[in-house]
Amino acid sequence: MGLPWYRVHTVVLNDPGRLIAVHLMHTALVSGWAGSMALYELAVFDPSDPVLDPMWRQGMFVIPFMTRLGITKSWGGWSITGETVTNAGLWSYEGVAAVHIVLSGLLFLAAIWHWVYWDLELFRDERTGKPSLDLPKIFGIHLFLSGVLCFAFGAFHVTGLFGPGIWISDPYGLTGKVQPVAPAWGAEGFDPFVPGGIASHHIAAGILGILAGLFHLSVRPPQRLYKGLRMGNVETVLSSTTPIELFGPTRYQWDQGFFQQEIDRRIRSSKAENLSLSEAWSKIPEKLAFYDYIGNNPAKGGLFRAGAMDNGDGIAVGWLGHAVFKDKEVVLVDEQGIVRADVPFRRAESKYSVEQVGVTVEFYGGELDGVSFSDPATVKKYARRAQLGEIFEFDRATLKSDGVFRSSPRGWFTFWSCYICSSFFFFGHIWHGARTLFRDVFAGIDPDLDAQVEFGAFQKLGDPTTKRQVI
Repeated sequence: MGLPWYRVHTVVLNDPGRLIAVHLMHTALVSGWAGSMALYELAVFDPSDPVLDPMWRQGMFVIPFMTRLGITKSWGGWSITGETVTNAGLWSYEGVAAVHIVLSGLLFLAAIWHWVYWDLELFRDERTGKPSLDLPKIFGIHLFLSGVLCFAFGAFHVTGLFGPGIWISDPYGLTGKVQPVAPAWGAEGFDPFVPGGIASHHIAAGILGILAGLFHLSVRPPQRLYKGLRMGNVETVLSSTTPIELFGPTRYQWDQGFFQQEIDRRIRSSKAENLSLSEAWSKIPEKLAFYDYIGNNPAKGGLFRAGAMDNGDGIAVGWLGHAVFKDKEVVLVDEQGIVRADVPFRRAESKYSVEQVGVTVEFYGGELDGVSFSDPATVKKYARRAQLGEIFEFDRATLKSDGVFRSSPRGWFTFWSCYICSSFFFFGHIWHGARTLFRDVFAGIDPDLDAQVEFGAFQKLGDPTTKRQVI
């Protein structure tokens, strides 16, 4: 009997040996992809400027996750923090990628073995010799092992007790590094800006999983509970904070002026210390100023524009400084919001053109600190660029950047997680839940079904109590 494409998994129905095989093969593909993708990204990644050309500007997708988990060194002699490395060891980007590829090969061989040797004695009842699976015991074992893994990650890896810790940073993404994290057991653990919640949540969830696994290994729920919950088969079961230094800023930080407010706060604090504007802006970290540039907003790049952010506006070379536009101490718009100077749309109606008003621009901080321009063409050039946030110089020749904004890996990751994966999981739960709830309908077509729906057989279609009598 031929099977339609969406029914091919029927071949592993009631075949636990080959069901294990296909799951092993799936895991092999995932592990192999992760290792191969990591090696590809490492081949094209440029670690020379972690401030103005970080991994998220270069479109890296796997490296940010590896770095989040505590990997910072490469066999190439560089570190993600800009340091030189002499002996990176196995806990490095290339080392972890190679381990994933080796694991993929072992899983591939295991999948072949389980496909060939599918009828194991393990799957048969010792007393009767008939095929039998102790599903509550299998569930308990899996729950126990996953609980142990979850607990170990939180209690050892994240806390640094037996591991490197994880990459954490301040809310503005300036001081990020890999360090141990102490668990946060209070209400502050639910704050996304408190990394201690990651450790405590994994420890708590792991303990709960271990206890639940031991419970299911020692206690066998009654059969009526399975029937009441329609848990007759496995199919029924189907019914994080990410650092901006690794994944890029979020669109909401731009919408809320998050970085701009922090810059303004630092400037006011410096002015309160009687520092000049030039000195105040020179104290602003270049990384913080770079976040306040619209090209780094993932919402400004379309999801269907392929390539890294550097392929759009180019590779950032340097911060020119904060531009201030003045005409006799009046900035483009005065204190009351009245336009005092502008770039006119039609020259015939020009009243506030840069040429007529005589606007000048002066830079504070950055590469042009203390430099001013009065040439109208130059002033208008910087006035247009200032609308995009802080002004940076870009190298568009190296990558032949086309000037069209791209989205960051955060945008791609969010899109895939929220829309693609959620759709698959959501509709998958509906599909499998419906198959369980209505399995009597899905089981097949009743041989008497044609008589029930035959036109004219019943006074009321499908109601056997209204069958017409032959006169």
